[in-house]
Amino acid sequence: MSLLKNKSPTIWQWLRKNLFNNWYNSILTVVCLWVLVWAIKSILTWVLTQAKWAVIQANFSLFFVGRFPQELYWRLWLALVIILGLTGLSWGAIAKRFPSRFNTWLPLGWALSFPIILWLIGGGLGLQPVESGLWNGLLLTILTAAVSIFISFPLGILLALGRQSQLFFVRWFSILYIELIRGLPLIGILFLAQVMIPLFLPPEIRLDRVLRGMAGLTLFSAAYLAENVRGGLQSIPRGQFEAARSLGFNTPLTMLLIVLPQALRAVIPALVGQFIGLFKDTSLLAIVGLLELTGIARSILAQPQFLDRYAEVYLFIGFIYWIFCYSMSLASRRLENQ
Repeated sequence: MSLLKNKSPTIWQWLRKNLFNNWYNSILTVVCLWVLVWAIKSILTWVLTQAKWAVIQANFSLFFVGRFPQELYWRLWLALVIILGLTGLSWGAIAKRFPSRFNTWLPLGWALSFPIILWLIGGGLGLQPVESGLWNGLLLTILTAAVSIFISFPLGILLALGRQSQLFFVRWFSILYIELIRGLPLIGILFLAQVMIPLFLPPEIRLDRVLRGMAGLTLFSAAYLAENVRGGLQSIPRGQFEAARSLGFNTPLTMLLIVLPQALRAVIPALVGQFIGLFKDTSLLAIVGLLELTGIARSILAQPQFLDRYAEVYLFIGFIYWIFCYSMSLASRRLENQ
């Protein structure tokens, strides 16, 4: 008996089946196409003939590095080279283009690069110090997001493990922290971090506003990451624990070597979604007086010659946010596939 192969429909067959299968669908399709063409034409007309892009050109450096000293730009370029190099290596590792032994050293490379990049930006230890008040624009956005992600991720894992702990104090402390933070808006936590953190520190220790903003983002993100990780832990079958015990693993080794890697792999989309949300939430730092990307945009719009250029400025920073968020989403999908 011969097997009949299903041929894929042509474009005209697909259009007839899905868009023009009856009279009212045909009318709706034509109307939607007309609205779409009109919208695209109007947007292109505004972008090419009416928009005043001089505001972007005149303030290009402010958008990206703010008031960072121009003579020290080489330090930012060096930090960018380090990040791009590690990103390329990580992308190759995800695509399995390197030996598996190489992948074990890559997280160590990221961990070591983190303090080096902070040293290049902030100075000290032989480099000219640059106060955090000069870290503005996209530089501050990336820095606050990276530090918050770097700290909140392990903190979230500890809170998720603590919520499932058999120790009464550890379990209820984790539950109280998670539920309390998740019940508060981020803007409220940022204001509390700016006002309350100095009250709990000795008088000789003063954290600047940037560090307090990072602390607020970290505390907020850790609670949500904890719930994401806890969902992954609950998805692991009990047979994994029993098999580990039969092999002689104790509880910490079972959790660290067997359960946790599987749980994190299962919640990669949720974790990356939280990281993307955290990157966008850095825009709220403008409300507490920090000139990150959104804050520097507001200061640019306060310039007398650019008072009415809201559309151009916010379209430009929206495009920057989209590039970074889409890049993280793309890397997440690539990691899931591998």
